[in-house]
Amino acid sequence: MTVLLAALDFWVVKNVSGRILVGLRWWNEINDLGESVWRFECLDQESLARMNKKDSWLFWWTLYLTAVAWTVLGIFSLIRFQADYLLVIGVCLTLSVANIVGFTKCRKDAKKQIQAFAQQTIASHVSSTIQSAFSVV
Repeated sequence: MTVLLAALDFWVVKNVSGRILVGLRWWNEINDLGESVWRFECLDQESLARMNKKDSWLFWWTLYLTAVAWTVLGIFSLIRFQADYLLVIGVCLTLSVANIVGFTKCRKDAKKQIQAFAQQTIASHVSSTIQSAFSVV
């Protein structure tokens, strides 16, 4: 039951909460060559600006604290020699770490996209200003 609920939590965080609270979504697929390819989705600049900072903070802290909680439970299971619980904790910790890795990569990709968009916008503004300055003369 715990693994089933952890899998449901993984899916909801990856596909629903991440999109609503931080505007990010990620997935991994296998291409025609059999290689693993990461795909990232990010909301546009205006939508990201409207995101609530407290929701974003809550999302990231909860994402990391969940993995910490599973790690602590794993340590207690090791100390008490409960191997059966260790298997369940291992699966749950793996799902938590997968979300951390996915969203961290997605956030880095989103920052790159935002920087590229900003550079492109500035460059086009500068070039149009220069063109208009020379067209007046």
